Amino acid sequence: MAARSSSLWASRVASYLRVSTFPRSFSSVLKELKYADSHEWVKVEGNSATVGITDHAQEHLGDVVYVELPEVGIKVTKGGTFGAVESVKATSDVYSPVSGKVVEVNEKLGDSPGLVNGSPFDNGWIIKVELADKDEVNSLMDSDQYEKFCEEEDAKH
Repeated sequence: MAARSSSLWASRVASYLRVSTFPRSFSSVLKELKYADSHEWVKVEGNSATVGITDHAQEHLGDVVYVELPEVGIKVTKGGTFGAVESVKATSDVYSPVSGKVVEVNEKLGDSPGLVNGSPFDNGWIIKVELADKDEVNSLMDSDQYEKFCEEEDAKH
């Protein structure tokens, strides 16, 4: 009985702290997104792109404790850094997979950086960019290419 009550307590604490408690056995890769080899994803809608880090990246980072966000209005270039994600294990730069102007940042990450872990593709997005060159997206990986890329990268380590 003690194990059950401590498990329930841990669940309640995790819920209060907004920490994901469900087991994750593999990384998710969404078909409708494009991926950079630096482990960022892009969702293009018209002339706008939403950017975040992939499920694979957040798994390797561990629990995210801080997300450094850029200023709205700055220009980002494909392959250039625009922020950082700090976890209990390491701090990693975040690279823009596209060029353009930052039109929105995910302010929720200031209070809840763990959204990057619990919902990397939905609530854990980092920036929205007004695209300078929509064709840049064509050079990014699709979901099948990205899955293969991750498998090969993990096999090396």
